[in-house]
Amino acid sequence: MTQSPKNLQETIALLEATLEATHDGILVVSLDGKVILYNRQYLKMFGFTAEALERGGADGIIAALIPQLQDGPTLRVTFDALANDPELEALDVLRFKDGRIFERFVAPHRVGATIVGRVASFRDVGESTRAAEAVEQHRAMLEKAQAVAHIGSWVAELDATAQLSWSAELHRIFDVPIGQFGGTTETFFELVHKDDLAAVRAATAAAIAGGPPYDIEHRVKLKDGSIRWVHEKADIIRDAEGRARQMIGTAQDITARRQLEDQLRQSQKMEAIGRLAGGIAHDMNNALTAIAGYAELALNEMAPDHKARPDVEEIRRAAERAGSVTRQLLAFSRKQMLEPRVFNLNETVANIGRLIGRLLGADIEVRTHAAESPLYVFGDPGQVEQAIMNLAVNARDAMPVGGRFELRTSLDDVDEAFARAHVPIAPGRYVCLRVSDTGHGMSRETSARIFEPFFTTKDVGKGTGLGLSMVYGTLKQIGGLIFVDSEIDRGTTFSLYFSQANARTATAAPPAPSAEQAARRGHETLLVVEDEPAVRKLVAMALRQDGYTLLVASSAEEALVTADACTGPIDLLLTDASMPGKSGIELAVLLGARRPGLPVLVMSGYTEEALTGGRGEPIALLQKPFTPHELRRRVREMLDRQM
Repeated sequence: MTQSPKNLQETIALLEATLEATHDGILVVSLDGKVILYNRQYLKMFGFTAEALERGGADGIIAALIPQLQDGPTLRVTFDALANDPELEALDVLRFKDGRIFERFVAPHRVGATIVGRVASFRDVGESTRAAEAVEQHRAMLEKAQAVAHIGSWVAELDATAQLSWSAELHRIFDVPIGQFGGTTETFFELVHKDDLAAVRAATAAAIAGGPPYDIEHRVKLKDGSIRWVHEKADIIRDAEGRARQMIGTAQDITARRQLEDQLRQSQKMEAIGRLAGGIAHDMNNALTAIAGYAELALNEMAPDHKARPDVEEIRRAAERAGSVTRQLLAFSRKQMLEPRVFNLNETVANIGRLIGRLLGADIEVRTHAAESPLYVFGDPGQVEQAIMNLAVNARDAMPVGGRFELRTSLDDVDEAFARAHVPIAPGRYVCLRVSDTGHGMSRETSARIFEPFFTTKDVGKGTGLGLSMVYGTLKQIGGLIFVDSEIDRGTTFSLYFSQANARTATAAPPAPSAEQAARRGHETLLVVEDEPAVRKLVAMALRQDGYTLLVASSAEEALVTADACTGPIDLLLTDASMPGKSGIELAVLLGARRPGLPVLVMSGYTEEALTGGRGEPIALLQKPFTPHELRRRVREMLDRQM
C-alpha cells in the first residue's frame, strides 16, 4: 500500500524529530562518502557546522578527527577497513586529546536487502568511563596498599551458601593462587592450623551471636608445610531485624612481627639466665678457689706415700672439674676473663681444622674453606678455638655413622632483609665463619633452645648442656653473633658473625713467663683485700709462704684505713673485684690517687672489671678459681714489671 505524500512527509518528520530527541550523535553516509543525514547532537559532539559537514563528506570528517584523537593512526586503519567492507560492523571507543570519550557503533545502512550506506551512532561515555577508571585506579591502589601492609580483606556470606571472597593480597598471604580457592568458609577453616582451629571457630561463632568482636591471631599452614601467622578482625553486618547477614573483615600477615617477638623473648630469657649463671658462677668460684687452694697446700705438706694423699688429689681434681663448669657459665653470661686481640680468623680455622680431624675420627670427613684474603677479627683466639671445638663435638654426636664436617670463612654483606630476619644483627659487613655438618639435624623447637645452659638432647651423663651456651657467650662477649639453621635429617649450619677488625692492629700472643721469673721468691709488701674469709686466709697463707709481707683487709673501707696507717711502701694491691660497700675497682681508684703508680691485681671471674677504673692505667685480672701456684706466679709477674 503506497503512502500519500502527506503521510510520507509526516513519517519523515517523525523520524527526524526522533533523531533530534536522542542524546546520541547520529550520522548516515552513502557508500560513496556523501553525508545523507545527521542530527544536531552529532554537530554538537564533534563541533562541526552543517555546511562543513555536508561539503567535506566522510573524508572531510576523517581528516578533521584524526589529529584530535589520542590514537589517530590506529583509528585510521579502522576507518579504512570500514570503507573497504560495507558489511562490516564495528564497536569501539574514540578518545580525544581534550579528554572527550565517545563510544561509536557503525553498521550497514540497508534499504530492503540492499546496502546503500552506513549508519554511525556516537555516545558520550566520558563521565562514566572516567568514573570506572577512577574506581579501577582506586581498586589498584587499595590492592597495592594491602600488599605493602600485608593486609587482605574478605567478605563472608552468613547464609546457606557460606560463600567467602578474598582480595588479591589474601591469596598471597594464604599461598592460594587466584582461582584455586574453594570460596567457602569451610575451605578457609581447612587452612587454619589444627591447634588454632577450635579458637578460630569459637571466635567466629561468638561474634555472630553478638558477643565480642572477631579479633584473633592464629596460624595457617601453607602448601609447603610452613607456618604463617595472621591477625584477623571483622565486623558483622545485620539486617533490620538484627540477623547476621555478612561478616566483613581483614587479615594481616604478622609472621615477621611474631618472629621478632619470639626472638626478643628468647634474647630476654637468655639475658636473665646469663645474669643468674654469672651470679652462681661468681659465688661458686670463691668456694672452689678455697677448695682447690687448700687441697694444693695440703698436698705440699704431705709425703708422697701418705695414705690420705690420693683423697686430697681427688678433691683438687674435682675442684678443677667444677671450675671448668663455672668458666662455661661465665662464658655464657659474658663475664669470663678473655685475652682479646686482633687475629686472622683464617689462620685460627686452619690450625683448629687439623686438630678437629683427629678429634672427630676417620669416619667423618673434615673440610676447611678459607677466604682468599686474611679476615681479621677482635677477640680471644683461644676462646674462638674452644667455640669451634664445642661445635665439632656436637657435630660428631649428630653423625654417629659418619658424615662431613665443614668450616668456611667469608666476608659477608648483611642487607636490610637479612637483618630483619636475624635480629639483632645490623646491616653491614661482617667476617663470617660457617660450621656445618651432615648430621641428623634439629627440629625448630630444639633449635630455639640449644643455647640455653644445661639444655641438652643427649642421654643422661653424656653432656652438661653447656657447650653451645659457652659458644653463645663467647660470641656475645666479643661483640659477635651466632645463628643456627637446621632441619631434621638435613644437617646443621652454625653461622658465627664477627665485626671486621683493622689488620694493622693485629698482635701476637703474649709470651709465657720464664722459669726464673716463676721461681723467684718475694720480699715486697702487698695489700690483700678479700671479703670471703676462706679465700682471704688461703691467699694470705700462700703469699706468706713465698716471703711477702702482707697487709690484710676484709673490705675496701678497712683497706683504706690500713693503707693510710702504713708508713712504708706498698708494692701491690691484690683485691677482690666484688665486695660489700666499695668495689675493688673503686678501691684501686682511691688508692691510686693516694699512692700514684700503685700496681693492681684484681681477683675475679668477671671481665667487666677489666677496665682502667678511672685510673688511666690498666687493671690486671686473676681469674677465679685459681690455685696458690697460679696466684704466686701472677703476683711475681706484676711485681717484676715494676722493676
